[in-house]
Amino acid sequence: MKEKINAKQAPVEIGAYSNAIKCGNIIFVSGQMPVNPDNGVVPLTIQEQTKQVIDNVRNILSDAGATLDNVVKTTVYLQEMYLFSQMNDVYAAEFSEPYPARTSVAVKEMAKGALVSLDVIAVLD
Repeated sequence: MKEKINAKQAPVEIGAYSNAIKCGNIIFVSGQMPVNPDNGVVPLTIQEQTKQVIDNVRNILSDAGATLDNVVKTTVYLQEMYLFSQMNDVYAAEFSEPYPARTSVAVKEMAKGALVSLDVIAVLD
């Protein structure tokens, strides 16, 4: 049975999707934008945006009873691949080894002019 995770400290959904769905012991977190849930601000730099995206994911996982350590798979969407190394520096500091499996792709354009977005799959122990 699937259950919607009501994220208290994450950007409000603006479309026909849920921030996260829990199905059994698996949590699927939708692509998170670098929007500060308190004030709607999108930071300017790729480093700040990556940190905000990971904070949003962290907060959603917390509401589902999980942490970043439960993440087994991520997909990173970048506006341009030249941003990869700067994103990766922040990502590596936020996630711990063994790092989740990851796919990174460049996309043409994202909402709000975002430079990065991240979705994750987490498994509860």
